[in-house]
Amino acid sequence: MPGRSWHYEGYVRQHHASYREAMPEETLETFGTRLRELRGRTKPEELGFRGGGRRRVSGLRREELAALADMSVDYLTRLEQGSAQHPSPEVVSALGRALRLSRLEIGFLHQLAGHAAPTDLEIPRHLSPGVQRLINRLDEVPLAVYDATWTLIAANRPWRRLRGPIEAQPGYNLIRATFTDAVAGESAEMQYRERLQRSLVGDLRLSAARYPADSSMRSLLQEMIFANAAFAAIWAEGQARPFNAEPKRLSHPVFGEFWLDCDVLSAAEGDTRIVMYTAAQGSRGELVLRSLAGLTQDR
Repeated sequence: MPGRSWHYEGYVRQHHASYREAMPEETLETFGTRLRELRGRTKPEELGFRGGGRRRVSGLRREELAALADMSVDYLTRLEQGSAQHPSPEVVSALGRALRLSRLEIGFLHQLAGHAAPTDLEIPRHLSPGVQRLINRLDEVPLAVYDATWTLIAANRPWRRLRGPIEAQPGYNLIRATFTDAVAGESAEMQYRERLQRSLVGDLRLSAARYPADSSMRSLLQEMIFANAAFAAIWAEGQARPFNAEPKRLSHPVFGEFWLDCDVLSAAEGDTRIVMYTAAQGSRGELVLRSLAGLTQDR
């Protein structure tokens, strides 16, 4: 079965004290040795750093991983060397996200740190390696990744240039913004706005059924149902269906109004929504996207 090996190893470590007694000390994998191995196998260019050249180490440098995980280089060094033990679940998750680990790998890293692996009851908030590669390589396509509550996880530079800094900030929630504020740059036509709201609520209901115990899901639902009459009315209808994307008419302070196709892909690994804008060949929208791509390459 997929994932059985690390689940089984975690079971053995938790329930059989003889596991460590039966294995030579030098063969036991620790949190520190695993972290060093993961850092060494990670390609710097996939995380936005320059690879090759005169790098003295394979993979990421300690200072690069520390910056991505928002921790000090000294603490990361002590974790790898084993002088700092039992990092918090938050620290382990931050390292897993920084290294773009799969959900199974993050779970194993939690177990090596002495914690239970994150359960399927919690909404994933990390990028799978494949999704991260999409962000890095599709540099001419505005692209953003949302979690199951439609909270932004990451966005590329073209998205930032198209939608603005607020909508490109991790933590931005599209549902909250759609029901309380005008979404930047989008047509404010009432029919379009209602379709977008209904599509978001229908998708959120499906997610709520998958993650009924997730604290962020419960908090968002409580906030929106009790504080927003429009959301509460649509939620009460009980519709549950995946998000339905449609072409969008956008307005940009430099390029004016134009149409773009909007597509939403689902990534099963992290239950994320990948939103992309494209344009028909020869259209005004294509010219805008090419101009935005040129702006991002100049930076």
